[in-house]
Amino acid sequence: MRKAPEEVVWEGRFIVARKRGRWEYVSRARGIRAALIVAIDQGHVLLVEQFRVPMGLRSLELPAGLVGDADDADEETETAARRELEEETGYRAGRMEDCGQFFSSPGMLSESFYLFRASGLTKVGDGGGTDSEDITVHRVPLDEVPAFVEERRRAGVGIDAKLLLLLGASIIGRG
Repeated sequence: MRKAPEEVVWEGRFIVARKRGRWEYVSRARGIRAALIVAIDQGHVLLVEQFRVPMGLRSLELPAGLVGDADDADEETETAARRELEEETGYRAGRMEDCGQFFSSPGMLSESFYLFRASGLTKVGDGGGTDSEDITVHRVPLDEVPAFVEERRRAGVGIDAKLLLLLGASIIGRG
Protein backbone atom coordinates (compact mmCIF):
# COMPACT_ATOMS: atom_id res chain seq x y z
CA MET A 1 0.00 0.00 0.00
CA ARG A 2 2.87 2.41 0.78
CA LYS A 3 4.24 2.04 -2.74
CA ALA A 4 0.91 2.44 -4.52
CA PRO A 5 0.61 5.77 -6.34
CA GLU A 6 -1.56 8.44 -4.77
CA GLU A 7 -4.57 9.51 -6.81
CA VAL A 8 -6.63 12.69 -6.32
CA VAL A 9 -10.32 11.70 -6.48
CA TRP A 10 -11.76 15.16 -5.83
CA GLU A 11 -10.31 18.54 -4.90
CA GLY A 12 -12.04 21.57 -3.40
CA ARG A 13 -10.76 24.86 -2.07
CA PHE A 14 -9.89 23.49 1.39
CA ILE A 15 -9.86 19.68 1.17
CA VAL A 16 -8.74 16.93 -1.19
CA ALA A 17 -10.13 13.39 -1.34
CA ARG A 18 -7.31 10.98 -2.15
CA LYS A 19 -6.85 7.29 -2.83
CA ARG A 20 -3.76 5.12 -2.44
CA GLY A 21 -4.43 1.52 -3.41
CA ARG A 22 -7.74 0.67 -1.73
CA TRP A 23 -7.25 3.28 1.02
CA GLU A 24 -9.36 6.44 0.75
CA TYR A 25 -8.64 9.51 2.87
CA VAL A 26 -8.94 13.27 3.03
CA SER A 27 -6.25 15.91 3.37
CA ARG A 28 -6.12 19.68 3.56
CA ALA A 29 -5.55 21.41 0.23
CA ARG A 30 -2.43 23.45 -0.49
CA GLY A 31 -0.61 22.20 2.63
CA ILE A 32 -2.92 24.15 4.95
CA ARG A 33 -2.02 23.61 8.61
CA ALA A 34 -4.03 24.11 11.79
CA ALA A 35 -3.21 25.43 15.26
CA LEU A 36 -5.02 24.30 18.42
CA ILE A 37 -4.75 26.13 21.72
CA VAL A 38 -5.12 24.92 25.31
CA ALA A 39 -5.58 28.26 27.07
CA ILE A 40 -5.24 28.09 30.85
CA ASP A 41 -6.24 31.15 32.89
CA GLN A 42 -5.93 31.03 36.68
CA GLY A 43 -7.22 27.46 37.02
CA HIS A 44 -9.73 27.80 34.18
CA VAL A 45 -9.61 26.62 30.58
CA LEU A 46 -11.11 28.51 27.65
CA LEU A 47 -13.46 26.48 25.44
CA VAL A 48 -15.42 27.58 22.41
CA GLU A 49 -18.75 26.41 21.06
CA GLN A 50 -19.84 26.91 17.47
CA PHE A 51 -22.03 25.38 14.78
CA ARG A 52 -20.21 22.84 12.61
CA VAL A 53 -21.79 22.08 9.23
CA PRO A 54 -20.44 18.48 8.88
CA MET A 55 -22.02 17.51 12.23
CA GLY A 56 -25.16 19.59 11.76
CA LEU A 57 -24.93 20.88 15.32
CA ARG A 58 -22.93 23.02 17.71
CA SER A 59 -19.59 21.64 18.84
CA LEU A 60 -17.63 22.20 22.07
CA GLU A 61 -13.95 22.60 21.25
CA LEU A 62 -10.61 24.06 22.16
CA PRO A 63 -9.90 27.32 20.29
CA ALA A 64 -8.30 26.57 16.93
CA GLY A 65 -7.86 27.83 13.42
CA LEU A 66 -6.05 27.56 10.14
CA VAL A 67 -2.51 28.81 9.70
CA GLY A 68 -2.45 31.38 6.92
CA ASP A 69 -6.17 32.00 7.29
CA ALA A 70 -5.51 35.75 7.41
CA ASP A 71 -4.33 35.70 3.76
CA ASP A 72 -0.72 35.29 4.84
CA ALA A 73 0.67 32.12 3.26
CA ASP A 74 3.93 32.57 5.21
CA GLU A 75 2.24 32.95 8.60
CA GLU A 76 4.07 31.19 11.44
CA THR A 77 2.12 28.56 13.35
CA GLU A 78 2.54 30.35 16.69
CA THR A 79 1.40 33.63 15.14
CA ALA A 80 -1.76 31.90 13.89
CA ALA A 81 -2.35 30.35 17.33
CA ARG A 82 -2.09 33.77 18.98
CA ARG A 83 -4.37 35.34 16.36
CA GLU A 84 -6.99 32.61 16.63
CA LEU A 85 -6.98 32.65 20.44
CA GLU A 86 -7.67 36.37 20.51
CA GLU A 87 -10.19 36.26 17.65
CA GLU A 88 -12.19 33.38 19.09
CA THR A 89 -11.96 34.00 22.84
CA GLY A 90 -11.01 37.66 23.32
CA TYR A 91 -7.90 36.67 25.32
CA ARG A 92 -4.27 37.46 24.49
CA ALA A 93 -1.53 35.06 25.64
CA GLY A 94 1.53 36.34 27.48
CA ARG A 95 3.20 33.00 26.82
CA MET A 96 2.62 30.45 24.05
CA GLU A 97 4.31 27.06 24.40
CA ASP A 98 4.63 24.76 21.37
CA CYS A 99 3.55 21.24 22.41
CA GLY A 100 4.14 19.61 19.01
CA GLN A 101 2.32 18.22 16.01
CA PHE A 102 -0.56 15.75 16.35
CA PHE A 103 -2.73 13.93 13.82
CA SER A 104 -6.51 14.25 14.06
CA SER A 105 -7.82 10.91 12.79
CA PRO A 106 -4.95 9.02 11.11
CA GLY A 107 -7.13 6.29 9.60
CA MET A 108 -9.20 8.78 7.62
CA LEU A 109 -7.35 12.10 7.47
CA SER A 110 -3.82 13.17 6.77
CA GLU A 111 -4.65 16.41 8.63
CA SER A 112 -2.50 17.37 11.57
CA PHE A 113 -2.60 20.23 14.03
CA TYR A 114 0.01 22.00 16.09
CA LEU A 115 -0.89 22.17 19.79
CA PHE A 116 -0.01 25.24 21.85
CA ARG A 117 -0.43 25.87 25.57
CA ALA A 118 -1.33 29.50 26.23
CA SER A 119 -0.83 31.10 29.63
CA GLY A 120 -0.48 34.57 31.12
CA LEU A 121 -3.81 35.48 29.56
CA THR A 122 -5.22 39.00 29.38
CA LYS A 123 -8.80 39.70 28.34
CA VAL A 124 -8.64 42.21 25.47
CA GLY A 125 -12.03 41.77 23.79
CA ASP A 126 -15.25 39.81 23.60
CA GLY A 127 -14.06 37.07 21.25
CA GLY A 128 -16.75 35.29 19.30
CA GLY A 129 -14.76 34.84 16.10
CA THR A 130 -15.56 36.44 12.78
CA ASP A 131 -19.07 37.50 11.78
CA SER A 132 -19.73 34.11 10.17
CA GLU A 133 -18.58 31.99 13.14
CA ASP A 134 -21.01 32.82 15.99
CA ILE A 135 -18.67 31.47 18.68
CA THR A 136 -19.69 31.25 22.34
CA VAL A 137 -16.76 31.38 24.78
CA HIS A 138 -16.78 29.28 27.96
CA ARG A 139 -14.28 29.86 30.80
CA VAL A 140 -14.50 26.62 32.79
CA PRO A 141 -12.72 25.71 36.06
CA LEU A 142 -10.35 22.84 35.27
CA ASP A 143 -11.82 20.61 37.97
CA GLU A 144 -15.32 21.12 36.53
CA VAL A 145 -14.48 20.26 32.91
CA PRO A 146 -15.89 16.68 33.01
CA ALA A 147 -19.24 17.87 34.42
CA PHE A 148 -19.36 20.81 32.01
CA VAL A 149 -18.67 18.57 29.00
CA GLU A 150 -21.41 16.17 30.12
CA GLU A 151 -23.82 19.09 30.60
CA ARG A 152 -23.16 20.35 27.06
CA ARG A 153 -23.48 16.78 25.67
CA ARG A 154 -26.91 16.44 27.34
CA ALA A 155 -27.85 19.78 25.74
CA GLY A 156 -27.23 18.24 22.30
CA VAL A 157 -23.81 19.77 21.69
CA GLY A 158 -21.20 17.64 19.88
CA ILE A 159 -17.95 17.13 21.79
CA ASP A 160 -14.69 17.43 19.85
CA ALA A 161 -12.43 14.42 20.50
CA LYS A 162 -9.52 16.77 21.25
CA LEU A 163 -11.24 17.57 24.55
CA LEU A 164 -10.04 14.14 25.69
CA LEU A 165 -6.84 16.04 26.51
CA LEU A 166 -8.76 17.65 29.39
CA LEU A 167 -10.83 14.58 30.28
CA GLY A 168 -8.06 11.97 30.36
CA ALA A 169 -7.62 11.75 34.14
CA SER A 170 -11.38 11.59 34.78
CA ILE A 171 -11.78 8.76 32.23
CA ILE A 172 -8.68 6.75 33.19
CA GLY A 173 -9.35 7.18 36.92
CA ARG A 174 -12.67 5.32 36.62
CA GLY A 175 -10.94 1.92 36.44
